[in-house]
Amino acid sequence: QVQLVESGGGLVQAGGSLRLSCAASGSIFRFNSMGWYRQAPGKQRELVAVMSTGGSTNYADSVKGRLTISRDNAKNTVYLQMNSLKSEDTAVYFCNAKDVAIGLDYWGQGTQVTVSS
Repeated sequence: QVQLVESGGGLVQAGGSLRLSCAASGSIFRFNSMGWYRQAPGKQRELVAVMSTGGSTNYADSVKGRLTISRDNAKNTVYLQMNSLKSEDTAVYFCNAKDVAIGLDYWGQGTQVTVSS
């Protein structure tokens, strides 16, 4: 059973930084991609950033240049470095892993990020 555990959320002032971590149970090589999504109150969950097994990345337009996804294969961990945070970045951030071969999506429990203006 795959488990994804996020950490690193918290309260930060606008303009500040946070780094989120997503630790997977087992190798992350089995996943076609891993990424971060977020859901703000009253809004739908949206893609923030995703990284394929090959290392290609894709970002939401609203976070380009400020948020960076990376991974440490040895630690089976994916990160989201968040810089120049804005109040509109306030949301619960979820880690996601996709296994296309078996058609499954895995989700973490989410971590709250609150940016005060």
